[in-house]
Amino acid sequence: MNSLEGQFLVAMPDMEDERFAESVILIVGHGTEGAMGLVVNHELANLRFADVIDELDLGDPDAVIRLPDSIRQGVVMRGGPVEKGRGFVLHSADYTSGNSYKVGDGVYLTATLDILKAMAFGPRPKASLFALGCCGWGAGQLEDEIRENGWLTVPFSRDLVFETPVEERYKAALASLHITRATLSSEAGHA
Repeated sequence: MNSLEGQFLVAMPDMEDERFAESVILIVGHGTEGAMGLVVNHELANLRFADVIDELDLGDPDAVIRLPDSIRQGVVMRGGPVEKGRGFVLHSADYTSGNSYKVGDGVYLTATLDILKAMAFGPRPKASLFALGCCGWGAGQLEDEIRENGWLTVPFSRDLVFETPVEERYKAALASLHITRATLSSEAGHA
């Protein structure tokens, strides 16, 4: 199977693993040793960006309080069940550091504290998505799950990550394939 890096995985409606029910995952790495991705459509309900900045002591508490509400109340995504305490940021190309990794057209991944400071205090990337945790698959595991009809693959779309409202991303990912939940079958087809 060719690398799926930079593509989306979309959970089939009958996904048995509830951690991934109705998930859209951007694959940020895929090779012979396995794959890594970030869920881009499930936010953590009781956690906001300012809470993370505060917890990590990344800025003066008074400065954190003075942040605009759009930053303070920024959503934190549930990136996946692996390394739940580690942060990952998908962001536009206007912010890069020596630790940034290109994932797709104009989208980078950074997992250092510098990006969090920049998101809070500037200079901010024009677009960003912050997630705690990630998804991981061992060698051949993702390929097996796809063959068993657990996932659909969807071409990369920057808009899906940064422009589409979080609650609409699953439906939008399916729509990009011209399908809906109702038109999907749980039966795998093999030629």
